Amino acid sequence: MEDAIQLPEKVVAVAAAEDEEVIEAVVKAVEKRIATFILYGNEEKIKSLLTKRIAGYEVNQFVKIVDAKNEKEAAKFAVQGVNAGIADVLMKGMVSTSVILKEVLNKEYGLRTGSVLSHVAAFQIQGFDRLIFVTDAAMNIAPDLNQKVEIINNAVGLANRLGLSLPKVAVISAVETVNPNMGATVDGAILSQMNVRGQIKNCIVDGPLALDNAISMQAAELKGIKGEVAGNADIIMVPTIEVGNALYKSLVYFAKAKVGAVITGAKAPIVLTSRADSAESKLYSLALAVRSVS
Repeated sequence: MEDAIQLPEKVVAVAAAEDEEVIEAVVKAVEKRIATFILYGNEEKIKSLLTKRIAGYEVNQFVKIVDAKNEKEAAKFAVQGVNAGIADVLMKGMVSTSVILKEVLNKEYGLRTGSVLSHVAAFQIQGFDRLIFVTDAAMNIAPDLNQKVEIINNAVGLANRLGLSLPKVAVISAVETVNPNMGATVDGAILSQMNVRGQIKNCIVDGPLALDNAISMQAAELKGIKGEVAGNADIIMVPTIEVGNALYKSLVYFAKAKVGAVITGAKAPIVLTSRADSAESKLYSLALAVRSVS
């Protein structure tokens, strides 16, 4: 948040912005001077929601509204705005994920780069002296080895832009030993070796590691696991979306962690929050996206 506030203001394009939680996050971001906004959607509803939330300054200085007939048109306009360089970040509003991703992947005006799109969440967890990144909890269901390489590269690129020059990546499995019957352990070992041989750069990768010995030095020492990543992981790479989703929600609801998340791998960061996410989480996601703009 502090870093984002210090940066020159970026422009965020919001697709289908007529949503109370989204508008609340937008207003908070404007108040903190994190970004300015182009809000695409039902102009009348957006103005009504803004009027309820904003007082004391001229909203037109920070927010522009572009009317759209429906969610598909709002998503199209927002993606086109980012593609044209009018905006730096894309944010999902009151639009289904499938609709906005279809526009993101449009061959004519979308935000494709040829890379895998992946979800990276940054958690601030009580008791930890660093942010913990989790990938991929929302986009890739059961990534194969090549997709895992790209998912790591996306997360590492984000961490690098946030100031971590050599993040430690733990490739998570149920156990920390290679078992041919458990594909995640085999992939973990291969990814670790690819990193050693320079095929995955700008980070340190180790795997397979169980979650406890990836983040707890005590657990790693008790199991005799050595290395730079054991107990000190910055990035937790999960094997499947089910594992990532459960870990993400466990941290939010059990550990009361603060979280911001973005979709990486596109031409610009994408804030693809859930309706269940709080306005605070949406704000943190905006800050993370602004901070990660190349």
